[in-house]
Amino acid sequence: MEPVAAAASTEITVLTWSVVLLLVQVIVQATATYDLGPKYLFSPRDEGRVSRSVVAGRLGRALRNLLETYPAFIALALMLVITGKAGGLGATGAWLWLAARVVYVIIYAAGVPVVRTLVWLVSIVGLLLMLARLGF
Repeated sequence: MEPVAAAASTEITVLTWSVVLLLVQVIVQATATYDLGPKYLFSPRDEGRVSRSVVAGRLGRALRNLLETYPAFIALALMLVITGKAGGLGATGAWLWLAARVVYVIIYAAGVPVVRTLVWLVSIVGLLLMLARLGF
């Protein structure tokens, strides 16, 4: 199999969209803490105050959850491209991971129990598919 050009690979496309997801989650989570007031939000936050907003708490936890698997996703996407194994099962896994992460943050913010965990498991399956494509 010939190596796939990095610029044309599905994994690089999904990696790009994952950065968009990360930025959206960071911005939405930060704006959800508006109840802390601008004086606190623009300060060094030495007091460690916590927003009273339930949704802000959920969005913060969803962001931390994304950051737990994000390094693995980045590494796998890049390894697939570098090794010339991009496409196929790896690309499917990448899209699955991203789609699950988008759904995850929405249902977490909405407070949907159980399904949230199932969607998280789907994202893990996406990572496992990427790993399988690498031959592990």
